[in-house]
Amino acid sequence: QVQLVESGGGLVQAGGSLRLSCAASGSIFSFNTMDWYRQAPGKRRELVARITRGGSTNYADSVRGRFTISRDVAKNTMYLQMNSLKPEDTAVYSCTARPLVGGRDYWGQGTQVTVSS
Repeated sequence: QVQLVESGGGLVQAGGSLRLSCAASGSIFSFNTMDWYRQAPGKRRELVARITRGGSTNYADSVRGRFTISRDVAKNTMYLQMNSLKPEDTAVYSCTARPLVGGRDYWGQGTQVTVSS
């Protein structure tokens, strides 16, 4: 059973930065894609960023140019560097991973990011 553990959330002022981490209990090369999602109170869950097994990346329009998704294969960890944070970035951020072999996606427990104005 693969486990994903997020860390790095917290309270930051608008314009500040945070780096989220998502540590996997197994090799991240066993995943086809790894994503960061976020959900704010009363809002739908939003796909923020994706990184594929091959290293390609995609971003939501709302974060493109401010957020960067990356990974460290040796550490089996995915990251989300968030710069120029805005109050509307406030949400619970969760990482997810889709196995190459199919089956259900794995989810982390989430980490709260709060951006004050």
